[in-house]
Amino acid sequence: MDFKRHYELFIHGATEIISEDELKKKLKKDRPLKLKLGLDPSAPDIHLGHTVVLRKLKLLQDLGHEVIIIIGDFTGRIGDPTGRSETRKALTEEEVMKNANTYKEQIFKILDKEKTRLCFNSEWLAPLKFEDVIKLSSSCTVARMLERDDFAKRYKNNYSISVHEFFYPLMQGYDSVHLEADVEFGATEQKFNLLMGRDLQREYGQEQQIAYMMPILIGLDGRQKMSKSLGNYIGIYESPRDMYGKAMSIPDDLLMHYFTLVTDLFPEEIEEIRIQLEEKNVNPRDLKMRLGRELVTLYHSEEDALKAEEGFQKVFQQKDLPDEIPEVELNSDDMDNGSMNIINLLKSCELVPSNSEGKRMLKQGAVKIDQEKVPKDKTEVTLTDGMIVQVGKRKYARVKIK
Repeated sequence: MDFKRHYELFIHGATEIISEDELKKKLKKDRPLKLKLGLDPSAPDIHLGHTVVLRKLKLLQDLGHEVIIIIGDFTGRIGDPTGRSETRKALTEEEVMKNANTYKEQIFKILDKEKTRLCFNSEWLAPLKFEDVIKLSSSCTVARMLERDDFAKRYKNNYSISVHEFFYPLMQGYDSVHLEADVEFGATEQKFNLLMGRDLQREYGQEQQIAYMMPILIGLDGRQKMSKSLGNYIGIYESPRDMYGKAMSIPDDLLMHYFTLVTDLFPEEIEEIRIQLEEKNVNPRDLKMRLGRELVTLYHSEEDALKAEEGFQKVFQQKDLPDEIPEVELNSDDMDNGSMNIINLLKSCELVPSNSEGKRMLKQGAVKIDQEKVPKDKTEVTLTDGMIVQVGKRKYARVKIK
């Protein structure tokens, strides 16, 4: 592959690279680069938001570069203070290792296990002596630490900052020193930590790593960062049907965002999609269908993608019910003269996780019984054997009364 094409693929999708000139010099050395990604094992369930950088690493891995994944089992005991308004509660060693093992399973759904170097940073951080820690901490001033937006805000507002929190970016930076990393990847919110790695490498007489920052994936709500707690996510272990259905709910103005960040399409293919959207010669619905197929194929199979599309078309374009609907048994003893509170019904059918979510879906008009919308003010519903309860566009349950 010629240098121009190599460089184009390398930088595609990045928000900021510090610096591009240094990256070009490294690539021109014509050797595999050490690409570093640190994972804080505090939230092990991977959704599409986490895969943005992993998919980029997979592409570069296929181009011959060395991918090094660091599970922060040692730094995880402190917790990354990025974006925090208060001190993060420290994880126990047991919690860290449980989450770390989950991560190990999930990342290889994307990366090539045989070509990936997996490390735990306790390997080199735990043996450090106190004099080593003092030397490390002397490489950075308190004023430099307070340049971090989150630390600065907490200091200004008189919120406590524990001294040990200052060590998180130092330890992440020391990871780069130990590995002699060429490029470190992270989201835009990780900029300070990535630059700390550059600073420490310079202090230790090494060539500085490239800080490679990628965008944060916006969730299905079109407003906030993709997050499980916000419910605006697509999980990589979700069923083909749910994954495809959620892709169809992505706002039109985020289509380019998703094609660029969570698919394996090449830059020229994505540019073609951009032109189609700009010139309005394609229906956004058709692009969402393509996105749904791409995602299901990546995390399941092409056959699953086609089945998911057929199922979606049958249910939502032809207004039919899906072929397979989970059956939920309800005990007649739990009913009041054959009736049941609508929120309790939704929870019993496992269609909502909580009362508040049930009330929210009812208020939004997202609840149907036998394909008829339930009025927002309805509190009780008469149950019949075999009735279909639906929440949103993808969740169904068939009631079985015993």
